[in-house]
Amino acid sequence: MDKWKLFKKITRFGTIPVMLIPVVLGTVGAYVWEGSFHPFLFVITIIGAVAAHLFSNMVNDLWDFRNGTDTEAKNTPGMISTNSGFLSGGLMPESLFASLTWGLLAVAVACGLFLSISSGWETLWFVAAGALIAYFYVAPPLRFGYRGKGYSEFAIFVAFGIMPVLGSYFVQTGQFSLKPVLLSVPVGLLTTLLLFNHHFLHWRADKQAGKRTLVVVWGERRALVFSQFLLLISYVSLIVCVIFGVLPVYGLLALLTAVAPVHVYRGLQPQNASPAYLPLMGASQQASVRCGAIMALALLIQGLI
Repeated sequence: MDKWKLFKKITRFGTIPVMLIPVVLGTVGAYVWEGSFHPFLFVITIIGAVAAHLFSNMVNDLWDFRNGTDTEAKNTPGMISTNSGFLSGGLMPESLFASLTWGLLAVAVACGLFLSISSGWETLWFVAAGALIAYFYVAPPLRFGYRGKGYSEFAIFVAFGIMPVLGSYFVQTGQFSLKPVLLSVPVGLLTTLLLFNHHFLHWRADKQAGKRTLVVVWGERRALVFSQFLLLISYVSLIVCVIFGVLPVYGLLALLTAVAPVHVYRGLQPQNASPAYLPLMGASQQASVRCGAIMALALLIQGLI
């Protein structure tokens, strides 16, 4: 395996669209609403956001391994592990994995420092908040992703919705606004839904390892109802964006992206084997990325015409 393929597997590189879309949304909003677009700053923002997201993936793998969660998932029959497998499978020394993890954080921080010089020191708040959320999601002493009180879902909404959209908007304009916050809500909620749904794949193993996700706390049936409710309010927030003029009317075409997850929900029972949730994961990721892409395209078309 060449180094690039290895890097992609270790970092779960395929998940980066859920971070790229919010950054693009915030940048397009800055261009359309304020006429501000700085290509070089956009590239640095993308690099920093990707590095931060990959750091989040790897630090989660690192601490889930140290906490025994990934090992429990691997050893529990029928459970589907969502980590890279390099630590739980013994394919890479923990020390090397940790070095790569902190290297990605260093890249993200370096990009943040550069952007703070170019756009304003307030950029550092986004850097600090993102690093703390990513690290303490599973790391002691907070481990708020293990507490089952909705902390992790709120953190995901902030980290994959408000922060990248508002942050990229600020980088381009040097100011804050309510519009990018409203724009961030649909994609933030859909990404929260994606991360919530992935707990269904290994919730029994999480329970054995003491990881109290909401799926563990509520049980499969109740958590599945909440999952569908989260999908509903995601698209309701999209309609709200149109009502308040944040998106043009044709931005409602993004509602079509709800079809795939709705179809999957209809095929699920109140209780399901873990593999039954794989289509829901795929549909959730498609909805998050495609909805955000259509929103960005609709906003860009509005700006051009």
